[in-house]
Amino acid sequence: MNNLPISTKRNKLRRVKEKSSCGSKGRPRSFDAECALDRALKVFLKKGYEGASLTDLTKAMGINRPSLYAAFGDKRSLFHKSLERYSEGPARYLREALQEETSRKVAEVLLLGAAAFQTRPGNPPGCLGVNGALACGEDAQQVRDELISWRSHGEDLITQRLRRAKRSGDLPSSANPADLARFLTSVIYGMSVRAASGASRGELMRIAKTALQAWPT
Repeated sequence: MNNLPISTKRNKLRRVKEKSSCGSKGRPRSFDAECALDRALKVFLKKGYEGASLTDLTKAMGINRPSLYAAFGDKRSLFHKSLERYSEGPARYLREALQEETSRKVAEVLLLGAAAFQTRPGNPPGCLGVNGALACGEDAQQVRDELISWRSHGEDLITQRLRRAKRSGDLPSSANPADLARFLTSVIYGMSVRAASGASRGELMRIAKTALQAWPT
């Protein structure tokens, strides 16, 4: 869902020489690192960090392990880069929502955007911020902590935007921006769990619209 609590500048990924392009069959001579990263992101979104094996990742990316290590580092570094890419691309609806003129519109774009995003055709359902850390053991504690920080940063951004809305009179004086931000993110992450369990886009849209009925006016 969120922007990363780390630099949002895209890392310049090296092109590694092998046999052909990322999209071709067989062992590639050279691969598009960004294409490979997109494929790794889908694996992490579907299986989570711990559930995604190196075999799963290299098969999806169309490269071998030495090439993966050379271009991205170890598995945790690859996940970190995937999370960055996720924030800058698929989850950019957060940044778009924060630019809306009213707090009600911010909430609407966030909730409806999440419902649409989490049920994109041809992509694993749900959100990387939730799916990525499901069923992680002690060895993946750093990844879990990174995702907790990532989610908290997104919530902080929403809180800051709603505080501005309250100062401008767009929210009533009784409204608590931090509580409203927690409400929005709780609904969004709950929808992610439902999406991963097979909920349809229509179902998530209804949840989002129901949540909007509680928005203060």
